[in-house]
Amino acid sequence: MDENPIRFGIIGCAQIARKVSRAIGLSHNSTVYAVASRSFEKAKKFALDNKLPDSVKIYGSYDEVLEDPNVDAVYMPLPTSLHVRWAILAATKKKHLLLEKPTALNTSELDQILEASRLNGVQFMDGTMWLHHPRTPKIKELLEDTKLFGKLKSIHSTCTFYNETPAFLENNIRVKPELDALGVLGDVGWYCIGAILWATNNQLPNTVTALPGPIRNESGVLMACGGSLTWLAGKEENDQEEKVATFYCSFLSNVCLDLSIHGTNGTIRLKDHIIPCKESSASFEFTSGAHFTELHLGWTVEPKKIEVVSEVPQETAMVQEFARLVGNINHGSCPDDKWSENSTNIQIVIDAINKSLDLGCKNVDM
Repeated sequence: MDENPIRFGIIGCAQIARKVSRAIGLSHNSTVYAVASRSFEKAKKFALDNKLPDSVKIYGSYDEVLEDPNVDAVYMPLPTSLHVRWAILAATKKKHLLLEKPTALNTSELDQILEASRLNGVQFMDGTMWLHHPRTPKIKELLEDTKLFGKLKSIHSTCTFYNETPAFLENNIRVKPELDALGVLGDVGWYCIGAILWATNNQLPNTVTALPGPIRNESGVLMACGGSLTWLAGKEENDQEEKVATFYCSFLSNVCLDLSIHGTNGTIRLKDHIIPCKESSASFEFTSGAHFTELHLGWTVEPKKIEVVSEVPQETAMVQEFARLVGNINHGSCPDDKWSENSTNIQIVIDAINKSLDLGCKNVDM
């Protein structure tokens, strides 16, 4: 443990908070300092169930965490409809903000959160864990190898899981319009769109189109949907290349976390891009320079499996990176705007998909 770890206050006891509280505990530069829920009893139960140290402060309201001068940063896994209120308040109280995704119901709300963060000089980061796994920069290294991979041409992302219990399909916050009105698009769809934009170095597409056949529950919340993103080739020599991406996300299909990225000379495939099958390592397949053999009886090159070892779980790596940035700010550095830019662009595409759905799946120009 570092001499001066970043002290986290956890606001909300959602299921995902169990994973992140564990991650904070495993981090060398962070500690869980306080936990808050809407009742003291619920916060106390969370602390006991997750074996948090007896020294952790237990609060029966979110305000108490934000008023605690010893809390450096807050992790906020509240329903999306509550983000704009509590995230802005956290920023005004000078608390650095690790905010669960989706970050807001729309870009306008996120802009308010980011403006409050900027005005108060606090670090913002959303809770996308896979970006912090050591496999991720290894893949980016290959994507940028113009000889082995070539020019990026297409991306396909699928993020689905199925929980048939009434407790999820009827009562989970992700299927209730008053809590998380974005439904599956904001939940696992966030990962699909985020992976696509990450592969394009955060370039927004020219056109976004929702795919026909979205599925909604009786309350109108999206349970399954898809979309396509298109980048048009620029006229100038240094402009972006023409490329296309598609995604599909669902609460109604078996677990599938596929990501495939195709270039003019290479292909990258992952089967577990959001949550690796194992904590200790993660793999992906890479094929470069493949052609068909004579008479198309086979391939000249077989996909190569590349394994990347992870010293800590990806959520711990996320916490450590966030805490490092906060520590830098405490020593005079400015917040890293990269993370707010990532979140903003994902939110912009989500808004465009929703607009396309409202228009009957027509193209939306960006």
